[in-house]
Amino acid sequence: MPALAPTSFNTVCWVLGGFVTLFGLVSYLLKEKLYLSEALISLLAGVTFSPYGLNFIDPLNYAQGSVANLNSITLNFSRLVLGVQLVLAGVQLPSRYLKAEWKSLLMLLGPIMTCMWLFSSMVIWAMVPNIPFLHALAVGACVTPTDPVLSSGIVKGKFADKNVPKGLQKIIIAESGANDGLGYPFLFLALYVIKYTGEENLGQTKGTQEAMRLWLGETWIYVVLLSVVYGAVIGWIARELLHWTEEKNFVDRESFLVFAIALAVFIVGSCGLIGSDDVLACFIAGNVFTWDDWFRLRTLDDSLQPTVDMLLNLSIFMWFGAICPWPKFLHNDIIPIYRLISLGILILLLRRLPIVFALHKFIHQIEEKRQAVFMGFFGPIGVSAIFYLYIGLDFLDGVTDQNGLQRADAAVLAEVMTVVVWFLTVCSILVHGLSIPFAKIGFHLPQVLSQAFNSTGNSGSRPLCGLEGTEPEVDGRPKWRQIFGQSTPTSTYTLSPASASPSYCIRGSVTPGKSSEFTPLNESAGPATPLAMPYGTIRLSNKL
Repeated sequence: MPALAPTSFNTVCWVLGGFVTLFGLVSYLLKEKLYLSEALISLLAGVTFSPYGLNFIDPLNYAQGSVANLNSITLNFSRLVLGVQLVLAGVQLPSRYLKAEWKSLLMLLGPIMTCMWLFSSMVIWAMVPNIPFLHALAVGACVTPTDPVLSSGIVKGKFADKNVPKGLQKIIIAESGANDGLGYPFLFLALYVIKYTGEENLGQTKGTQEAMRLWLGETWIYVVLLSVVYGAVIGWIARELLHWTEEKNFVDRESFLVFAIALAVFIVGSCGLIGSDDVLACFIAGNVFTWDDWFRLRTLDDSLQPTVDMLLNLSIFMWFGAICPWPKFLHNDIIPIYRLISLGILILLLRRLPIVFALHKFIHQIEEKRQAVFMGFFGPIGVSAIFYLYIGLDFLDGVTDQNGLQRADAAVLAEVMTVVVWFLTVCSILVHGLSIPFAKIGFHLPQVLSQAFNSTGNSGSRPLCGLEGTEPEVDGRPKWRQIFGQSTPTSTYTLSPASASPSYCIRGSVTPGKSSEFTPLNESAGPATPLAMPYGTIRLSNKL
């Protein structure tokens, strides 16, 4: 007997496959005409199908009812997406890009990223009631890195090709790739100090010393530096092997194209085994892998990598929409909703924009102030923030008292991080996802309203810009008065070469210059007898 089988697997395949299929049918319209981001659309779809909406998918049920399992799934999913994204980001950069642009990257990853961390932390400290500054530093570290997944939305596609210079696109990609892996030192500096200065048996001085020892030894050396070396070695070996096998005709086209994605998966798994920074290792490996530009040029017109990238983006943000703690934004013991909204606005305005604008002259890719404003504003918070959130939550689970229970300050910090980081991520997805559409509307709306107003005001006649001759003549030249809004036959005139400043006819109006003197085209010593032209057309002798 046939029977329905509404299993979790069937339901997830049905919902995810149906969404991706429907999105694909209108993807060009949404992304290239309406300029809506994949992240925003997927997030809204996720919350629609979640237990907060239609209840088609239940992530907690897939995690066997365990919040710890759900957190682990989200962390590992984020690692996978970031790993693939960052290898592809490294591959997209031109040959030896990190070496050629080290000065700009040093400015972005040094003083600018540090100020982003401090500015974010100070705003969080000011807006979240009763939070210690150390806790604010931990929360601020999660939202410091710019997200490579969301950043790709402003450096790819028709909008980017028309409005964002190529040099600026490349530096945004490089920054978002590198600073993702460099979020570890900011986060663990605060977490180590919180953990060890709160230990009663160590004391304040010994606790700080232990925190600094772990921060320098484990975080900087083992996590950051080891991942850089590991990524460079793996990327170089992978490049040489692919070169050799391709020359020997051992590799087919399909395997060649998927090689970078497989490399990303390998690095995520191997770095995870040794406990190093897989995110940074993936970006470095991608750069070294295409150091000679060979692989990038061979796959420049390939659509496989962007396709896999799109599928991962749609999936991860749909998952985020389903697991986001939406009710906690309204009901929590940490921060009221009005402060939370104010915090989101202040973070988007102050986290990055002021420092990028202040130091933009040291980044040669930023050629003018409006580009500095653009780059300062578009530093989105996304997958990388959620990744560091769950890295932090996993660490705080191990901050226990003498009874083996999580310390009270660690539990409070975990709650603050969950509410604030998730809310700021949602704010960034919404604001950055809608910024380009609203900017386009704001640019075109005044023109549309102006045209509609002029059309309504001149419904009885054609829009007209004209000049009419009057008598008597003054010094051998006729004087002219301006006429508007009529289809009155008038003459063809030319600007006198002696005119100090011509008048221009723009959309049915006259913009006069300093002088309003005009002379007839066939000017002579006697009275002018100009030829009649319909609808008040003026032909100017000099080219405007």
